[in-house]
Order: sequence, then structure tokens, then C-alpha cells
Amino acid sequence: MKYKDYYATLGLEKTASADEIKKAYRKLARKYHPDVSKEKDAKEKFQEVSEAYETLKETEKRAAYDQLGSYQAGQDFRPPPGWEQQFHSGEFSFDDVDLADLFASLGGHARGFRAGGRGRPDMKMPGEDYEVSVGITLEQAYHGTMLDLNLQIPEYGPDGRLRRTPQTIKARIPRGVTDGERLRLPAKGGRGANGGRDGDLYLVIHIAPHRFFRVTGRDLYLDLPLAPWEAVLGTSVEIPTLGGPVRLKIRPGTQAGQQLRLAKRGLPKPDNEGDLYAIVQIAVPASATDREKELYQQLADASAFDPRAHLKQETGSETGAH
Repeated sequence: MKYKDYYATLGLEKTASADEIKKAYRKLARKYHPDVSKEKDAKEKFQEVSEAYETLKETEKRAAYDQLGSYQAGQDFRPPPGWEQQFHSGEFSFDDVDLADLFASLGGHARGFRAGGRGRPDMKMPGEDYEVSVGITLEQAYHGTMLDLNLQIPEYGPDGRLRRTPQTIKARIPRGVTDGERLRLPAKGGRGANGGRDGDLYLVIHIAPHRFFRVTGRDLYLDLPLAPWEAVLGTSVEIPTLGGPVRLKIRPGTQAGQQLRLAKRGLPKPDNEGDLYAIVQIAVPASATDREKELYQQLADASAFDPRAHLKQETGSETGAH
């Protein structure tokens, strides 16, 4: 995940007190609140500021954040196991602030705001867009699925305060969705005010690791162990795919590391199906019977094959000192 420097977002040092954090948040919130701000990218800035304050205002969350260490903003890093689930919900959240207080320093801009709304009675205000991470299995990505999402959506109450409202949303995950894909659910975000449109909800898809397959885009990769004689003589083997088992022909002389392509056996999408690649691995038995050892020895005596011929030095070359 990408590291976010919450202290830098609020313009503070890591030694800042709780009171300094609160003051910095209120100052920036007044500056960037999308209802009144004329700043460029005010909505995104306000979200960044609110997310930083949501983490730093609580002692437990701040301590957990500080334990992550120091990184550059935007730098890739790996948090401790369970940290993201426990301390970072992945969704944008607002501090429960009184809008009248928030806009107190805006002078004429504050006039017209009422306790039951976000703006003047005749001003249509769109709802906020939100983004959440959604984990699914590879099988669900292949077949498509329906999910019931239990979310806490921040909304304005009758008193003008922002609060979390529990909502259960049914989301259809289309067949062939890929890891990291962003799906839009129109009008499933925050509610609009004064007749304004509702915001959208964006789902960021994360596909859980699979016991057989590795996923790259729409392509799947599968390690395929072969016995030495199968690789030498050729054979036909059954392998799993997300659409059910299939038989794969192994040509004589197949090499370790060779990628055998099964077209359109990856994640599906019209005119853009992924492929499945079986990566050959030569497997040998952990133990052998006396008879098997005897046969292997006969093969060794009869074969002129040298797998390390390419490593031998040319005639006349020398190594070391004499």
C-alpha cells in the first residue's frame, strides 16, 4: 500500500500535541470544505485533511500509525499483519464537527447556512463519493458474484452534523473482474442535500491468493510438476482450470521452466480473455525402491546425455594458479 504522511498533510511535526492537531485540522477544514471553498481540488484536499485527523486525533490510532515508521509520502510499504483491518477501514470518514462552528470564520459565506442543511435553502449540494476495498476469491472473479456490503456511510443529519449511517448495499461483481479494478455504484455514496444528486460508491477489488493459481492481469499461472519420464517421453495430464479440469498434451522432450499456454483459460472478458500458463517443473521422487534405483542406474550407464555440457570450459583454458 502507499504511505500517507498524515502529519505533513496537516502541516505538523510528529511531536504536535492533540490541541495543535485539532487546531490545524479546523484551519484546513475551513479552507478546503467543498461547500464554500474556491480552492482547486478542494474536495480531494478536504478528504485528505479529514482522513489525517481521523487517525491522529485518537491516541490508539495515532500510536499505531507512529509505529509504522518513517517513509516518503506515496512510497510503497507493507504494514504489520492486521494493521490495515484494525486501524484503517479503507473508506473516507469525516470528523463529527458542527458546521456552524466550522464556518464561523467565513463571515458572509457563513450566512445562509441552516442547522438542517449544508447550504442555502435554494442551493443543491451533491453527495460525497466514497471508496472502499472489497476482497473476493478468484472463483468469484471468474464467475461473477453478488455481495452484501455492510458499510458506515458518513451523512449529514438534521442538525447539520456529519455522522456515520449503517447501510447494507447489494453489489454485483461482474464476471472477469481483475485485481485492483475500480467499480462504480452510482448514487450509492453520500446523500445529496436540497435536491442535489447522491454521491457514488467506488469498489476497489482485491483478489485473495489462490492455492493453485497466480494472477497477473487476466492471465493465470500454474506450476505443473512432471516426472522425468513424462517430460522425456511425452504424455497427457489432467490439470485444473477455473472452468473445470482439462487434459493437456505434453510433448516429448519438454523442458523444466517451459510455459505451456492454454488460450482463453484465464479471467474472462469479451474480446479480451486471459490465458492460463502451466509452468513445467521436473519432480523427482523423495525416495526410490531398490528396483527403481537399479533402473535409474541402467539409464545413467546407457545415456550419453550431459545436462552440464554448456558449463564446461573450452580446451586449453586454465583456472587457478600453478
